[in-house]
Amino acid sequence: MADYKTTETQPGSTTIIERKSSGGTVLIAIVLLFAVLIGGYFLMTQQSSETKRDTAIAGAADSVSSAADKVGDAASQTTKPGQ
Repeated sequence: MADYKTTETQPGSTTIIERKSSGGTVLIAIVLLFAVLIGGYFLMTQQSSETKRDTAIAGAADSVSSAADKVGDAASQTTKPGQ
């Protein structure tokens, strides 16, 4: 918060107003920047883990599909008429 110091002088003369400021604004800006950086890091980490999970699910689905094809092929070979 800014503190103001007013110096009163005789009528008709110049009045000097000095503004004093603490480093609170700079400190708040640094803390806010730090919070934004941490939030960005966690957001990127979450997106990366979701991508890995989606890739693992797709791989598992491909494996199941491949296994089902093999079972289907084996079943069709054993049930062919005339053999």
